[in-house]
Amino acid sequence: MRKVLGVIGAAVLLAGLSPSASGSVATTQQTADSASSAATSLGQGARDRFSMRDRWAREGTHHGNQDTSVYDIDHVRELQYRLRWAGAYGGPVTGYFGDQTERGVRRFQRRNDLRVTGRANHKTWAELLHDTVRRRGRVPNICKKPGWHACYDRTVHQVTLWHKGRIHNTWLVRGGSSDHPTRKGNTHVYRRDKDHVSGLFGSPMPYSQFFDGGQAFHGSAAMMDPFSGHSHGCVNMYIEDARQLWRLTSDKYLRVTVYGRWS
Repeated sequence: MRKVLGVIGAAVLLAGLSPSASGSVATTQQTADSASSAATSLGQGARDRFSMRDRWAREGTHHGNQDTSVYDIDHVRELQYRLRWAGAYGGPVTGYFGDQTERGVRRFQRRNDLRVTGRANHKTWAELLHDTVRRRGRVPNICKKPGWHACYDRTVHQVTLWHKGRIHNTWLVRGGSSDHPTRKGNTHVYRRDKDHVSGLFGSPMPYSQFFDGGQAFHGSAAMMDPFSGHSHGCVNMYIEDARQLWRLTSDKYLRVTVYGRWS
């Protein structure tokens, strides 16, 4: 009983209420109801919170957002591509979140029994990312071994990050050109440089994680659309995505597998 009263008392304080000295039944009931409401609200808030380290994490995206530059990516192009692959959007990939994109988000949310808001929040992104991992059956078995493993499929411009045998996240990327392809094989990250600048081209390569000679996962100062253009062999990522991969793995032993035909 004392434990129950202690829980109610804590909830009362969280609700901003003062216990009544009269001890009336009505006041007690009102306090209990308010405490219950406060506890429910706090619980809902806890369920809605997430970290970019979480599985399938992506920043929220909503109407009016736009991918305006390599330093200001709201993941709208990615959202439009993935909604297309999920069969919820038939519009163009423009990088602007307008009415048509919002309808696509709502359609996807209805189909997946999510709260229909038209905003791509964490829960919507998590479902969408899970559903749109491409060529899942072609992922090499080595990627599913214990530990952290980044696997790049050159065919579909996709990196999947694996941890303890299951996918932790996935990102759209672009790799090397036909003259300078990203080399296939199984390697591991052997050097990292958060603020790297290319010695050959003088271009910034933030959050670089080198895995094969001069080839690395890194944020790109040139990539707006993962399906447009190529790198000189590195795996280009949106800068925010490269930072996300860095924060997840920069203090880990990270295996790397590059596979699939060149695209």
